[in-house]
Amino acid sequence: MNSNYPIMVRLEGEKVVVIGGGRVAERKVAGLLGTGSLITVISPQATDELKGLASGGLIKWLEKSFSKEDIEEAFLIFAATNDKVLNQSIKMAASDHQLVTIADDPDGSDFHVPSHIQRGRLSIAVSTGGASPTLARKIREQLENQFDESYDEYLEFLFSARQRILKEVKDPSRKGKILTAIVSEEFLKNPNREADFSRLLQYIENDV
Repeated sequence: MNSNYPIMVRLEGEKVVVIGGGRVAERKVAGLLGTGSLITVISPQATDELKGLASGGLIKWLEKSFSKEDIEEAFLIFAATNDKVLNQSIKMAASDHQLVTIADDPDGSDFHVPSHIQRGRLSIAVSTGGASPTLARKIREQLENQFDESYDEYLEFLFSARQRILKEVKDPSRKGKILTAIVSEEFLKNPNREADFSRLLQYIENDV
């Protein structure tokens, strides 16, 4: 069995086309919001949620049936209609360099969107390779409880702390000690982590 290769894709400024206007398409669009991609939905009909996103300027909705021209220059293509024949024709219309995922044909898709959670800068994706989306969803729910909303702020702290460490600490050994120390339960739960981090930084730098 050939396994999939997991990657994080930067979509800012890229054209992404979702063909379909139902609940499946709605879920695909929801996952794309916040990526900075240019989202276009192609469908004669759309859910109220999709219509609202279009009215708010967050996505572009073309109220029409699919045609090959709709996916020109698209980086990612989501065939998310309830018509198997149409979904396959979308795949056939794509160029070799374009990536297509087909809602009702995971084996024929170029990529899959895993079940995932987002906590600020923290992204955790779960995939069962199509064996059981239900299990993937169950594992995701467990991870949501383990990595709660406190990680949003914590990741921002780790990001800024790492930038400061890389800039101010020259010794590789001391740098490693500090980076390891701040990735701990103590710093995660600490309401005074910024002050404690500054003290830690000073202590290790002066520790000879």
